[in-house]
Amino acid sequence: MLDIAALGAYSFVMSITPGPNNLMVTASGARFGYRATMPHLLGISIGYALMTVAVALGLRQLFVWLPWLYSGLKWGGMVYLLWLCWQLLGSGEVGERSSARPLTFWQAALFQYVNPKAWVMAMTTVSLFAAPLMPMWQWLALLFGVLVVVNYPCISAWALFGVQMRRYLVNPATRRIFNAIMAVLLLLTLWMMMR
Repeated sequence: MLDIAALGAYSFVMSITPGPNNLMVTASGARFGYRATMPHLLGISIGYALMTVAVALGLRQLFVWLPWLYSGLKWGGMVYLLWLCWQLLGSGEVGERSSARPLTFWQAALFQYVNPKAWVMAMTTVSLFAAPLMPMWQWLALLFGVLVVVNYPCISAWALFGVQMRRYLVNPATRRIFNAIMAVLLLLTLWMMMR
């Protein structure tokens, strides 16, 4: 049987701790507000849960057979995160929407496939919470449901933190410091995951 409470607790810890998704939604919340960041949040939650289901269905085995594929995704994710850091450092005024926009649902969902932390989370979740005595469809449905229900509020907390920071970010100097801190934290997260 699947221990739903343990899966929920594990998912909470993995979702609430800093990582590329959380830092990106914090910056998005600060720049665009919560409502505009919602598609990004939904894309993360649903994209990550679908990726975990894909891992459960055998994607992990594909990486064993084709290790270069996993390495390519890992390096692609690193390049994308570096680009995001550059974008953060060059961000304009809070609320300025002409030159930038928050990630869409699909962009955020697809980002999970190049996000090193999401891969680690998906693979460990499947390994730790395999339920071989349950029907596969029931296990996958529970896995998907628990991950979405737990992940969305966790990443929303980060976006709401960003929204609360908006009032302080009207000052250009404060905004540059905030963006630099977010970029450095994103780089540190990337460095820890790539070691």
